[in-house]
Order: sequence, then C-alpha cells, then structure tokens
Amino acid sequence: MTGFVDTNIIVRYLTNTPPDLGEAASRILEREDRLYLTDAALAEAAYVLTSYYRLPRTTVADSLIQLCQQTNIELFRLEKGFVLQGLYLCRESAKVSFDDALIWAAARSSDIKGGYTFDKDFPQAGIEVLGLG
Repeated sequence: MTGFVDTNIIVRYLTNTPPDLGEAASRILEREDRLYLTDAALAEAAYVLTSYYRLPRTTVADSLIQLCQQTNIELFRLEKGFVLQGLYLCRESAKVSFDDALIWAAARSSDIKGGYTFDKDFPQAGIEVLGLG
C-alpha cells in the first residue's frame, strides 16, 4: 500500500532496535510499494539518531542518504536531488544542521528561491539568504 512513513519506522529501520520492530520496519521500507517521507520525519529522525542514540552525524547522514536513494522512496513535496545535496552538506560540515539542510532543499524544490535566517552557516547555494545582519 502507498503511504507516508512515520519517524519511528525510520528510526527502528536504521537502528534495528528492538530487533522485532527493526525487522518489521525493514519489511515496510523494503517492499515495492511507493512510500513517502516528509521533511519533518527526516529532521526528527536525524535528531533522535544524533541525540538519543548518540550516532555520529556522518553515520546519520549516510544512513538517511541511503534510505532516500531507495527506488520506492519519494520525498513529499521535495526534489530528491536537493534533499540528498542537503544531507551531503550535513555530512561534510558539522556547522550545517539537518533542519537547515531540509529548509534549503525545500527552497530549492520550490519557486521560492529565498529564505530568512540569522544562521551564518545556512546553506546558500542557489537561493538568496536574507536576515544575516
């Protein structure tokens, strides 16, 4: 069945904890049905994996990149290429947050090519960033 995937499925899939839920999450995410991830689910998964599970940012970024590259996974209202670019930015720089990368991907995926932030490390490629003071 086509459907949206909640954060807890992503986290269980990537951590395989507990094993029974990890296996159930694998069965869901590895089926051929088209599944949709939201930016909110990706951001929350990144937060849980880096804070609660204390996984390194590079491990989390690599895991989310691999998940997003699955052929049955679609990113709701986001272009997959921009989300992957944003996740690579997180992987390469400890200064770019997962949330900022996903906001950047949303801007790149839309007709809105600008954003407001006070964060000097916000990704700026392809958009106009205002509010940096």
